[in-house]
Amino acid sequence: MLLERVNRQRKLPSLPLKKPDSNSSIRIPSKYKPLTFRLDLKTVSSTVAPSGPQALSRRKPPPPSSSVASREDRKEHSGKSTPVDYPFWQQNWFIGLLFLMAIGFLGFGLFFFLTLGFDQDSPSSASAASSSSSSSSQNVEITYGTVLKLMHEKTKIRLHSHEVPYGSGSGQQSVTGFPNVDDSNSYWIVRPEPDTSAKQGDTIPDGAIIRLQHMRTRKWLHSHLFASPISGNLEVSCFGGESESDTGDYWRLVIEGNGKTWKQDQRIRLQHIDTSGYLHSHDKKYSRIAGGQQEVCGVQEKRAGNVWLAAEGVYLPITESK
Repeated sequence: MLLERVNRQRKLPSLPLKKPDSNSSIRIPSKYKPLTFRLDLKTVSSTVAPSGPQALSRRKPPPPSSSVASREDRKEHSGKSTPVDYPFWQQNWFIGLLFLMAIGFLGFGLFFFLTLGFDQDSPSSASAASSSSSSSSQNVEITYGTVLKLMHEKTKIRLHSHEVPYGSGSGQQSVTGFPNVDDSNSYWIVRPEPDTSAKQGDTIPDGAIIRLQHMRTRKWLHSHLFASPISGNLEVSCFGGESESDTGDYWRLVIEGNGKTWKQDQRIRLQHIDTSGYLHSHDKKYSRIAGGQQEVCGVQEKRAGNVWLAAEGVYLPITESK
């Protein structure tokens, strides 16, 4: 069939055929010799399209590769995604943050309420607090061993000392008047005169000889005949230590009024035994070494500037005698 199709395409002329003789043969001119092809049946069968429905597909579809399959699997999984089970604190972190902030504000509010006393802002509570404090201070006895601050009645400063020596005079540890209440260098321990029967917890009568020991440095409130730096009065300093004390540390308690024993609300004077000078202060202030602090000195006459009161402190109870 293939040869006939090819010959028809070449339009070969039809030749009259004669009945051949038995001894003759048919010869065809060389130019009309038909084309011959050698066909491989296997090749033809593989290239010729089959008949039927499969004729539309000439090549067998290749199996899907692993990458295509993985993409299809991902599409299926993306269409049906399973929810991730996150912890509760990750799902509700904003609510937890608000809860922690609320606890913090509540704690700060409670702290300020307890420490600063917001309930004293009203006039009634303030008056009640002041009346109760004044009534309680009238009965507070000052005993030996009490730790207190001495407030200057006229200028409201506290008797103060620190490890800064005077630049003139004795060169000992300076004593000043400190304007702020909250200062740890303004605490003094009330001690009795050595070699006496007075002990810790005993009340202190008018005229008793006492010593004031600086709580931070353990030195004694001291005075002598050196001139004070600003006014030129008697210098007041801190000197000595636990086992080092002399008469320059002795002060006589003078209670103003009719009081017999030292109490917190009473006005007092402290007179130095060796120099007879009263513990004194005024509004003259240092500008260099202790800038802003007042001078504390001794004067040998009674003045309004040498009156003091017991202020903040730790007051020990009275020891009952057996």
